Amino acid sequence: MTDPAAKSENEGPENNGRETQRAPERPGRKLLLDLGPLVVFFAANYMTGDFMMAVQLLVGATVIALAAGWVLERRVSMMALVGCVAVAFFGGLSVYFDNELFIKIKPTVLTCLLAAVIAGGRLMGMNPIGAIMGSQIRMTDEGWRALSWIWVAMFLTTALANEIAWRSLSTDDWVTFKVFGITTISLVFGAVSVPIMTKHQIED
Repeated sequence: MTDPAAKSENEGPENNGRETQRAPERPGRKLLLDLGPLVVFFAANYMTGDFMMAVQLLVGATVIALAAGWVLERRVSMMALVGCVAVAFFGGLSVYFDNELFIKIKPTVLTCLLAAVIAGGRLMGMNPIGAIMGSQIRMTDEGWRALSWIWVAMFLTTALANEIAWRSLSTDDWVTFKVFGITTISLVFGAVSVPIMTKHQIED
């Protein structure tokens, strides 16, 4: 006769493994979590005309999206975490000082910082992009090198575009640029990255 206690001990690790197993990543849900806060920001500013209220909702929606990502996926990407911290920091400064400048320069500061980290890492023989993406994809070093410089170009392009936008556009028009312009830049460089990742991907 099998000892129930022994059976429980044998089943324990398997049960624990099932409980801690990560949920499969769903691209549609990830896209919603990534773009949801921007949609809230745009809609709030458009419907209320109150930019500071829209900033507060952006910060809240970003934190909620990050928490939801952890609950649903049991993982939080490094980029999502860094982005959330940046939104909370610069958004908080804008609300506290009642000054639009802080949230407007956030894309410039963040993308310049990311470009510097990636470029500096590559020049020192490291692979920051690989660390950011984790186990999502395996590529040759040549592929990581090419992808790294594409990301550097993307971040610097975003920084330059944002500097031009916030200095020359009205606040409402800058919000439109923030939501649609920066997203478009990311999509364009993402499309450029796909052939490189496909070419240099290491199959399991």
